[in-house]
Amino acid sequence: MTIALGCMGMSGAYGKTDDQHSIAVIQAAIERGVTLLDTGDFYGSGHNELLIGKAIAGRRDRVQLSVKFGAMLGPGRSWEGFDARPAALKNFLTYSLVRLGTDYVDIYRPARLDPAVPIEETVGALADLVKAGYVRAIGLSEVGPATIRRARGIHPIADLQIEYSIVSRGAEDAIFPLLEELGIGATLYGVLSRGLLSASSVGQGDSRSHMPRFSAANREANDQLVARLQGLAKRWGLTPSQLAIGWALSKQPKLVPTLGMRTLRQLDEALATQPLTAEQIAEVETAAPPGAVAGTRYAAAHMASLDSEKR
Repeated sequence: MTIALGCMGMSGAYGKTDDQHSIAVIQAAIERGVTLLDTGDFYGSGHNELLIGKAIAGRRDRVQLSVKFGAMLGPGRSWEGFDARPAALKNFLTYSLVRLGTDYVDIYRPARLDPAVPIEETVGALADLVKAGYVRAIGLSEVGPATIRRARGIHPIADLQIEYSIVSRGAEDAIFPLLEELGIGATLYGVLSRGLLSASSVGQGDSRSHMPRFSAANREANDQLVARLQGLAKRWGLTPSQLAIGWALSKQPKLVPTLGMRTLRQLDEALATQPLTAEQIAEVETAAPPGAVAGTRYAAAHMASLDSEKR
């Protein structure tokens, strides 16, 4: 089984964390065969890259680093927009290499499509970095079919990062078929729908408290959906997380779930997961058919800006 470790949650996105514990989880994942680490230069305003840099010291040759760029944050983590201009992304990478303690990243990608910069300009600059040896492969994140085709016209694209779970299945319609046609891989984030499908609690300082699926207005409907899935998991001797991960492994066996494992228990749980059977898949999708979840995956303004959501 191939999974990737998503490190965002180790830098405060879901509440307080302990750096030494996080480093231990990253190193344990590497020892147990996880080879892809996903981060963003804006996760914790650079904290996440510094954390990974410490964790992989002496282990760089055993991992691939997937790095997102482009989000602009102010003091206090205020949102200041997005920047994927060629000069900006080269500047972002320069700082990422220092924080990560490496002289190259394996996959470099804009976290979102910059509406002010043609994707051809962004990918062209990334291609320059590939030629110079600072980047091994170019990736994209949360973009739709038209943008994928335009980007690929400039340089080969190795991977698309896209949200995918039992309750977020939009990529099945047009995006996954196009990736198959073009021979592009994908890393799947949000497989647990940010902990919704594992009944994770949302505490103070948790970014999920602002997301529609965790709002009071949607809580009752989503609690009922999660309870149905929990019932199936219990009957099959699985944890709710294993059910959600196993579903993704079965539905998209060629693609790579990126899981935000923050503890050794979560790591062990994920690595023990097996794909669901066809019969189990059918029961899951009866319990949680497309459209059953209440609320969108992001707030309205963010959803409106996502290129992957445009039809």
